[in-house]
Amino acid sequence: MVATALIGLSIAMLLFLLAAGLTLIFGMLGVINFAHGALYMIGAFAAFEVFSRTGSFWLALVVAPLAVAVIGAVIEIVLLRPLYDRDHVEQLLMTFGAILVIEEAVRIIWGLGYRDLPLPDSLSGSTAVFGGDVAVYRLFLLAAGVAVGAGLFLLIERTRLGMVLRAAMSYPTMVRALGIRVDIVRTLVFALGAALAAFAGAIAAPIVPVQVGMSFAIIVDCFVVVILGGLGNIRGAIAAAVLLGLVQAFGQHYFPAWIEVTTYVVLIGVLLVRPQGLFSAAPARKA
Repeated sequence: MVATALIGLSIAMLLFLLAAGLTLIFGMLGVINFAHGALYMIGAFAAFEVFSRTGSFWLALVVAPLAVAVIGAVIEIVLLRPLYDRDHVEQLLMTFGAILVIEEAVRIIWGLGYRDLPLPDSLSGSTAVFGGDVAVYRLFLLAAGVAVGAGLFLLIERTRLGMVLRAAMSYPTMVRALGIRVDIVRTLVFALGAALAAFAGAIAAPIVPVQVGMSFAIIVDCFVVVILGGLGNIRGAIAAAVLLGLVQAFGQHYFPAWIEVTTYVVLIGVLLVRPQGLFSAAPARKA
């Protein structure tokens, strides 16, 4: 029972890492980034590429998010910056178009075959936890998710940079009057969201097949987490990820054939009770 719960929490932390970037971008920019799963996929392929050239898993975890952050910044500057004052539908269409371009680029560069990213020796094997065996890498996923979540909270809520980010998104005209470049702040937020997606892809690469199309396998669960938690709410994303991760872990253990159905039953049940999500967020800010 405890081992299954730990597995569920590790799944939750992976979902949170992916959903956090999507939630951050929507909460601060008001943009529903449909291409978020594609950035997750690029992160996984970038981690594989770094590992294949250097043999260092830890370097891959660092380089992949940084590289995808640059790609995210380019997407924000070139594709999204002209659309902030326009309808959300246009933003959705633009980010959906970005998915098609990114998928084709990945197909050209890496082909259609599977890629495997081996676990480092220090994170391989399993360990006994309360009488059950849990993979060491699952515990690493759990610790990484907690660390990133705490760091993100401290950045946004407890630092001067976080104060500037929140102010620029809520009161862009006033912030501009203080001499702060709001366009640069927007780019930083989108790049950070892209980096979080890439980190999720890099950290998931050793336990999921790295392949073209892997973005669609995870993005549905990501959106379920965001909707359950409340659009734009980081705390809600954490709670929803934990709920969904535990449902999937225990579902896989007790009724594996009904996992997907159970996921949507949970989504429908929560929305019937709390249509705004587990944590009601303030109205979305649009930069």
